[in-house]
Amino acid sequence: MQDSDKRKDNAGSARQIAGLPVVRHKVAGIDLGSEQHWVCAPTVEGGGREVADFGATTSELIRMAQWLNARKVESVAMESTGVYWIAPHEVLEAEGLEVRLVDTRQLARVPGRDNKSDPFDCEWIQRLHSCGLLMGSFRPKEAVCMLRTLVRDKGNLVAEAGDWLRRMQKSLDQMNVRVHRAVSDIDGVTGMAIVRAIVAGERDARKLAELRDPRCRKSKEEIAEQLSGHWREDHLFSLGQGLKMYDSIQERITDYEKEILRKLAEMEREECRGQAVPKVKNPKKGQAIQRHGEEPMRQALYRMSGVDLTGIDAIGVETVQVVLSEYGPDLSCFPTEKQFVKHVTLAPHNPTSAGKPVKKKKRNSASTRVGAALRMAATSLRHSETALGAYYRQMARRIGGDVAVFATARKLATIIYRLLRWGQPYVDEGAAAYERRYQANRIASLKARAKELGYQLTPITA
Repeated sequence: MQDSDKRKDNAGSARQIAGLPVVRHKVAGIDLGSEQHWVCAPTVEGGGREVADFGATTSELIRMAQWLNARKVESVAMESTGVYWIAPHEVLEAEGLEVRLVDTRQLARVPGRDNKSDPFDCEWIQRLHSCGLLMGSFRPKEAVCMLRTLVRDKGNLVAEAGDWLRRMQKSLDQMNVRVHRAVSDIDGVTGMAIVRAIVAGERDARKLAELRDPRCRKSKEEIAEQLSGHWREDHLFSLGQGLKMYDSIQERITDYEKEILRKLAEMEREECRGQAVPKVKNPKKGQAIQRHGEEPMRQALYRMSGVDLTGIDAIGVETVQVVLSEYGPDLSCFPTEKQFVKHVTLAPHNPTSAGKPVKKKKRNSASTRVGAALRMAATSLRHSETALGAYYRQMARRIGGDVAVFATARKLATIIYRLLRWGQPYVDEGAAAYERRYQANRIASLKARAKELGYQLTPITA
């Protein structure tokens, strides 16, 4: 344990940014580092401030929390520096302190810093926090953070499984065994049955075609035509190893899903315990959920959030899992839907300087994961006979498919916010009703413009 290097500011609140009153007295600021954390907090007597340094070990973090509690600190502000903030944040939060994670850009934009060193940095953070100048970044509750870790790790495994599928397909292509031409999905029922038979030693194309699922569109003869290969040994060995890796990853994914279900059971709402989960209004969607074995996850997500987000067109169980694991069921920290949509990075943002577009920096956060999931969901509405599908096609005709995906994903985010925040149910009016309303709005707009120009529109009669 390190000895704390302390220094007191007896002038107290007199030494502050000119013209800015102190709105919170019992707050602290922390300057984080890889080996050492500097903390500035009010003194025990409450007449000034003092600075102390602590190590980065867990025992030192606990001592830091005790030091802050002894000074009756209510809120702590720290910079989001690398990964150094994670352990202090979790330890201090577990000790009952309010922890505010601050974007480093907020501190850089405020003028008046006297010196740039670790002791002065923590004092600067404490001064700004006491004046109410620091806004905390969004971070869900601890239970949601634990769920988020599981869902993110599972997502990484799903991506890794997809990579091994591509390697298996490469081995098949090199042997001219065109499984991806015989069936639509190599990881489907028929595709995986054919791959497993090949790895087990089957080489007869007709016998492989007999593994065809009755729901396949192609006949046995058409499938057999694509499955004649030259069966080279090295490619067969690579195919077998790829299948083993794929199966191993699938087992790990199953383990993660069990743990996610267990965690969701701990987060169930009292009013939802034992409550019947509403059926999916779209029969085809409900059948797909049952076919993929996602019904238990759907029920667990419903009991955790209190609403059925899968009732929204294009929103599947996996998308709901991503949204709730990143944000949780409580969106009260976003007062308006526009703020939520902006945080999900689905608000239009085209920065310009001197009339030219400025290159935007890529972001990698919870918001981008949810935004990517909603954009993926929006692409499935291309041929949907729903109001959202009609909206997607209308936007695609006007401004192109890429913008239509973005705009539809934004609408999905708005619907999710209203359902989670206010309990506003989603009702699909249908594609025909949406088209009629759209045409009526167009006609009303044309009549108004014609009237401004001194004309009157009249319908053409047959």
